[in-house]
Amino acid sequence: MRKIILAAAIATSALGLAACSENAETETEEAVDAMAADADEAGDDLEATANETSDNVEAAADEAADDAVKTADEIGDDALDVVGAAEEAGAE
Repeated sequence: MRKIILAAAIATSALGLAACSENAETETEEAVDAMAADADEAGDDLEATANETSDNVEAAADEAADDAVKTADEIGDDALDVVGAAEEAGAE
């Protein structure tokens, strides 16, 4: 009789442990899924930031190129003015 009671107690304990391990497994899977979702979101945020930075750099480069063209045009105009003034001075 004692062996039957002892076997029943062991079986009950084993079922209890199995239920706990299933619960722990479920919680672990949920935690892994949550971490994967967080990693995906972080990747999306990183990609968006990289794209925004790239757009800003491109806009700044375009603006710098436009400024360089304006400066070159202004220097050219100033040079023409100097040549014109020199020609007028030489003609007098």
